[in-house]
Formats: sequence, C-alpha cells, structure tokens
Amino acid sequence: MYRLIKLEGKARRGEFVTPHGTIQTPAFMNVATCGAIKGAVSALDLKELKCQVQLCNTYHLHLRPGDEIVKKLGGLQKFTRWDGPILTDSGGFQVFSLAKLRNITEEGVTFASHIDGHKIFMGPEQSMQIQSNLGSTIAMAFDECVKNPAEYDYAKASCERTIRWLYRSKKEMDRLNALPDTINKKQMLFGINQGSTYEDLRIDCMKRIRELDLDGYAIGGLAVGESAEEMYRVIEAVEPEMPADKPRYLMGVGTPTNILEAVRRGVDLFDCVMPTRNARHGHAFTWEGCRNMLNAKYELDELPLDPQCDCPTCRNFSRAYIHHLFKSGEMLAMRLCVMHNIYFYNTLLEKIREALDAGNFESFFARYVKVLGQRI
Repeated sequence: MYRLIKLEGKARRGEFVTPHGTIQTPAFMNVATCGAIKGAVSALDLKELKCQVQLCNTYHLHLRPGDEIVKKLGGLQKFTRWDGPILTDSGGFQVFSLAKLRNITEEGVTFASHIDGHKIFMGPEQSMQIQSNLGSTIAMAFDECVKNPAEYDYAKASCERTIRWLYRSKKEMDRLNALPDTINKKQMLFGINQGSTYEDLRIDCMKRIRELDLDGYAIGGLAVGESAEEMYRVIEAVEPEMPADKPRYLMGVGTPTNILEAVRRGVDLFDCVMPTRNARHGHAFTWEGCRNMLNAKYELDELPLDPQCDCPTCRNFSRAYIHHLFKSGEMLAMRLCVMHNIYFYNTLLEKIREALDAGNFESFFARYVKVLGQRI
C-alpha cells in the first residue's frame, strides 16, 4: 500500500508499505545482482549504509545457484541475511542486454546462457515462477526492453507484446500466491511501461496497464541509448497517466542529477549499478561532485573522500590511503569506495525526503542539480 504524504510541484513524498517493511520514498534500491553488492559488501553492511531495499537479478539467480535451491534455503531474505524489502527484476532486461544470445517469440524468450551457452527459455510464467521461488517482496512483470533509438513499428509491436505478457504475469502470480508452499504469499507485482521514446506509445501503454490495479508501476526502457533530455520528456509524458496512489519506479536510473530531475517529475523509486560500478573503478560521489581516486593529486591527501560524509569509510580512512589501495590493486579499495557511494546515494535520497518534508525541495534541487554532476 502506498501513502502519498506530501507534494511539492510534481515531487512526491510518500510511504510504501510492503510485507517486509515500509519504504520511505523517494528511495534508492541498492543493486545486489547475484544476492550481494559487487565490491565485498554484505547485507549486514547495508544496514549501516542506510539501505532500504535490496534489488536482485532473476536471470542471474536462476542460473546460479538456481531459484529452486534458493527456495529450499528459505528464499532470498534468509539466504542473503537481508531482512528488509527485496525487489527482483523479471529477466526482461536480459532480453535487451543479451541481444546477441536470444530469440523473442510470443511465448517468451530463448536465451543462450552467458556462462556456458546452454539454452534457457523464459516467458511471463517462468519469470513469475522463478521470482516466487526467490520469495522477493516485489516481482517485476516480464517485459521486453527495447534499445533506443528504436523503429516506431518495432517499438509498437514490442509494447503490445509486453502488455500481453503483463496479463500472463499477473495470472501466474495470482496462481503462485495461492499455493501452500509459496514462500511469500503476499508477493507484490509491478507492471512496466514501455514504448521507447514515442510519447503516444508510452501514454497508451500506461493507460492500459493501470487498468490491472497492480501494486506499483515502473517506467522501463530508458537510460538505454537515448539522451537525458529525451528521458525527462518521456517521464513528463507518462507521469500524468500514472496512478497517484501507487509507487512509481524509474528502472536503471541513474546519476545523482538524473535522480533529482526525476524526483522533480514525480518518480518515487530508483535503482542503478552506477554507484557500485563506478566505485570499483575509483570514482567516488561526493557533495562537491565526483572524485577519481586514481589521480596522483590524492597521494598525500589526508582528508576523507568527502568531508561532509559520515559513512564508515569517511569516518576512518583518508584519500591518500584509498588512492594507495587502488594503485596497489587491493580489494579493500573497492569495498571502501563502494560502501561510500552506497551511503552517499542513500543519504542523497534521505536529504531529498527531508527537503520535501520541509517544503524546500526546489531550493535543494537548485543547489545540487549541477554540482553533483560535475567531475572534480
């Protein structure tokens, strides 16, 4: 259940009640693809890093260790030791990212495993079955994510198929939630809005999928080749058609600037590998912009990554030490930087919520929208 607490322009302050806890929104969901954050960060660390939601990958967990094994071990919460809400994506993004390894039909998608090449079939029913075995809080409907720019006719046909797949996803989830051995019988379902960068397709898709009265709605198929301006335009077109009493999730986005811009346009939930992926390559997000810790200028710098940050990394270690760890190829460099970036993103969303509570989001937006995007 979603409760809208406050509005400032289009920006929304809310609470999303789930079977595994209440999410304060807007919120960032931390990406634990295979049940762990890349960079040697565990579920126990996430508590200290202000994480509210862990996001896991259906396709990858289906391959390793196998969703049946996760079910036998009690589901993702018990398996990973994360006791808060977990969102699982549907495998639909792999329809996009594994384009050279798949074949799409009305029934579903046949993949060649990126690990050993063996054939995998996944349609709406299989995706729901896997996510049910994983026992996640929120399951995403199976969809096709189309690369931008896309031909109009292909985008339209793909969008129509995604809507048909959504109906099948819902039917299968209803069946699974009624079974006696289902781990999470209150598993929630989010539908996904598609339509590439074509406003008419996006609006039509949103009007049709909202009829199903799902637990939440996502805008998918963005941040996959189009410009930031095109992404914002699509959000603005879709937002008026999204139910006001349901959470809105912008999939795979993004930079701190993207998040500020999308919150301003009415989005509640975000996820992205950027904070962790960039951290593993030495890029630290700070309140002054992004720092590259491989730069020689940090060799003798005794300041923390960000003097305004009180994360475990900034409380205890210097830029000089982290620079040395990266130069030495030490795994600790990645762990410390990943922990900092996760904390920074979750703190950014916390400060956005505080600004909305206080009625000064617009001034917060104006202060940080350019600063957070710059390279130091």
